[in-house]
Amino acid sequence: MAVIPEAVKATGLVLSRKRTQSMVTDEFLYFFLRLRKGEVRRVVQRVKSLYPDDTPEQLAQHLINTQSVLSFVGGAILHLPQLIPVAGNVWKLAGFAGGASVMTRMHLYLILEIALLFEHDIEDKARVPELIAVIAASGASAAAPQLVSQLQWNPLAAIPTSGLTASLVTQIVGAQAIRLYKKKRSNLATAA
Repeated sequence: MAVIPEAVKATGLVLSRKRTQSMVTDEFLYFFLRLRKGEVRRVVQRVKSLYPDDTPEQLAQHLINTQSVLSFVGGAILHLPQLIPVAGNVWKLAGFAGGASVMTRMHLYLILEIALLFEHDIEDKARVPELIAVIAASGASAAAPQLVSQLQWNPLAAIPTSGLTASLVTQIVGAQAIRLYKKKRSNLATAA
């Protein structure tokens, strides 16, 4: 093992063996998806303080349940503009109907919060493929109004369908995140 002089350590030029995300990844997540890792850490601290005796699984379930309700409401509300012919287009242009982006961000926060609950580093490169999978799942949930249209249902059916789909995706993303991070934590414990 190489000895690193204190002067070099003080400069911060020592490279960590940790596999952190690239600057490009961090910038993409921050600027395009408005992902703020400090907010993720704050929410995890908050849920831990509210339920100090709960296991990571139970804490994660609190987050999933809360976000499922928000996803239902958000999914339903964010598809309202398409039902209003003229005003809907104005709302879309004003950015009100950016539902897919909002839902995606919510799901990204959720998996990072669950990762943190299971003591995984949210700065690790391993999070990137996980985030990509969530983006794909969130995109699929945004297609619910098109399904209603294809089935030639009443356009009003898009509102509850969108809400239910968004809520279901939240439940699936959360359950899979618990399973994944619990397994990874168990594998790390066995390896150590």
